[in-house]
Amino acid sequence: MRWKKKTYHLIYAFLLLMGMGSCVEELEIETLSGDGAGMLVVDAIFSDELKTQTVYLSRSDSRLDLLTDTIYNPYMPQGIQPFDSVPPESGALLKLLGDNGEEYNFTEGSEGHYLSNEPFALELDISYILQITTSSGTEYVSDAIQLAGTSEVINLYAEKAISDNGVEGVAIYLDSDPIEGSPENYRFAYEETYKIVAPYWQVYDFDLTNYDPVTLEHDLSLIERQVQNQTCYNTVVSSGIDQISTVGNSGADVQRHMVRFIGKDNFIISHRYSILVKQYVQSKEAYSFFEVLKDFSQSESLFSGVQPGALYANVKRADGTEENVLGYVEAVNVSEQRLFFNYEDYFPDEELPPYAFGFNCDLQTAPLFDLPDCPQGLLPRVELGLVSYFAAYDENLVPLAACVGPYVFVPRLCGDCTLLGDNVVPDFWID
Repeated sequence: MRWKKKTYHLIYAFLLLMGMGSCVEELEIETLSGDGAGMLVVDAIFSDELKTQTVYLSRSDSRLDLLTDTIYNPYMPQGIQPFDSVPPESGALLKLLGDNGEEYNFTEGSEGHYLSNEPFALELDISYILQITTSSGTEYVSDAIQLAGTSEVINLYAEKAISDNGVEGVAIYLDSDPIEGSPENYRFAYEETYKIVAPYWQVYDFDLTNYDPVTLEHDLSLIERQVQNQTCYNTVVSSGIDQISTVGNSGADVQRHMVRFIGKDNFIISHRYSILVKQYVQSKEAYSFFEVLKDFSQSESLFSGVQPGALYANVKRADGTEENVLGYVEAVNVSEQRLFFNYEDYFPDEELPPYAFGFNCDLQTAPLFDLPDCPQGLLPRVELGLVSYFAAYDENLVPLAACVGPYVFVPRLCGDCTLLGDNVVPDFWID
């Protein structure tokens, strides 16, 4: 799923996991198999933000998606794992029609990724319908969608707190006030960005050329690093469904809604942390859809509690032909705020959390070549990009042993932050 690494909506990932469990009409459980792969998946969240709006189209796929398998193996070079993907729906024609006569057309960018030809924002009290014509000529149409109201995030703040499980950490809360219409149903999402500092970074690193693993000829030297890889930044998008409803409350305002809790031993707050929280005002139909989706995703087995027809996709064939379609088209009001804080703001004079979620950064040494009864030689590790230089061998750093080499080194993760993030400072970042 090539856009999952970007800000790709939650609905898509869950629907792919559910396979054929989502439908407009009732499905027999027996149809929830690979034979049902290939149904159209529509992911479209239109907002009242003036921006280029986006629609994602794909086909359901019964294959396993391994893109989120991020387990780091210090003996496995990065980028050689097999990744599966789902087939994007390419070559479609899309337009969004408002009952005020407005029409917005979309053009495909990357495969299955459709962008509005011009920026636009949804308007309150206007109904919209999405029309889709696939490359095969099949036409689909969404139910009418409309903004339910508007609400503004007025405060985003963090406090030192204890979780329900007794974990000490930082809780992040949100307050918002209604503005127009009837905002009663809310969904929240966030993008968190954290600073990474490689603890064993050195100015110099290994440079291996002319290495022949058969003859063992090689040129190993130390060179000054050509890339800044001591400090990096990583951004992660929330993966759960966080909703609240104020129906039945005395007011539609949101007070002290906790959008994130981070334990004090979590590596991501070690240096500097930022979170951008987005509040979506939903229709009651969209709220219900995501509630059911949340229940499915949190069940022990995604299929254990599925009732046929329980999850309604608001897209159907325009000619009335029965066809199962996955996904949802939604109209939302969006309000957002960003927050920054440092570890010492809440835990002054305390030791920082373990690096990289507790990854072992012990100093190591090894002979240049593979030898019996010794760990993997240094040269093969350098060739595979598995280690970073730390120092010339010193028994005060690594105790004298049978498998000593000329250098002390660490797993590359501990001396090169680019395995965990991007070395480009984000535009919004404030130190």
